[in-house]
Amino acid sequence: MENRNTVVYDGSDRGEQKTTYDILKAVYDALDEKGYNAIDQMVGYILSGDPSYITGHNNARNLIRHIERDDLVEELLKKYLDK
Repeated sequence: MENRNTVVYDGSDRGEQKTTYDILKAVYDALDEKGYNAIDQMVGYILSGDPSYITGHNNARNLIRHIERDDLVEELLKKYLDK
């Protein structure tokens, strides 16, 4: 027999794609809210790959893992050098 129950869609699983900027901003904000020096913590993560540099607050640690570190460095260099 076919299931005919109504499924409620709340839109929370839309899978919205966040840009690199959006992710970095969210991670920065989460670190700042927790009182960390956000730039130092993010540099530590980029150099080491150790996610413990990033707080779990506001899902920041999970978010930063959506960006490959080498892609992140490439994007930062392009932006810094205006290329």
